[in-house]
Amino acid sequence: MSPVSAAAQEVRARFRAGACRPTSGLVPGATQANMVVLPAGWAFDMLLLAQRNPAPMPLLDVTEPGRVTTPWAPDADLRTDLPRYRIWREGELVEEVDDATEHWREDAVAFLLGCSFGFERALLAAGVPVRNIEQGRNVAMYRTSHELEPAGRLRGPLVVSMRPIPAELVATAVQVSAGVPLAHGAPVHVGHPERIGVQDLAAPDYGEATDLHEGDLPVFWPCGVTPQAVLEESRPPWAITHAPGHMFITDVEEGRRPGRPLA
Repeated sequence: MSPVSAAAQEVRARFRAGACRPTSGLVPGATQANMVVLPAGWAFDMLLLAQRNPAPMPLLDVTEPGRVTTPWAPDADLRTDLPRYRIWREGELVEEVDDATEHWREDAVAFLLGCSFGFERALLAAGVPVRNIEQGRNVAMYRTSHELEPAGRLRGPLVVSMRPIPAELVATAVQVSAGVPLAHGAPVHVGHPERIGVQDLAAPDYGEATDLHEGDLPVFWPCGVTPQAVLEESRPPWAITHAPGHMFITDVEEGRRPGRPLA
């Protein structure tokens, strides 16, 4: 077992026992995943949505109906091993829980999607500060005025995460993140939030506001919370998601898939 896998299993065990915290900065080197769970009758629409919108929804895995395991962490249980879950009914957020077992259905299909936390270690290694980690905060996330390419019954706005980057390091941040497509890849916008419909950086739609230092520019990446905005607009009968910033930590090292390196 690799050190990354061992550390991921230890952290998941703490979550299973009831611990809860945002996962940014946890288990450096491990791929983290967003999760959205839908009835099997809606699964094709979600699969097509991910195929048409790969930047905000880089697809890692899709489970068989009712299955609660994944090759990305074979000993894990998707119902218990995330730090916090959201429960949805008809597009309304009805509850946040630490254990989703009682809400899981026999026809539940889970989608695991890449997460921008996956490039934070690469940014730090390149000398780019990650302010949300420095400030001990969940990353700031915003709904934008940009619409996804719809698929079947599913449609909604693009959600982005924002990280303040020193102006002289923006090009480095773009280059580094572009090399990690399973973690959303390169940013979609730099410097002018209002141009993508973000009016107030101090009031994120999800997560916590991150303070900009003098000389920082706001840099926006596609975000795996996008499907939650889709749920609100498209109103499937029920769904389960991770709580924003509270990801599924896998056993697989960044830049790899289960059992083999990326081609």
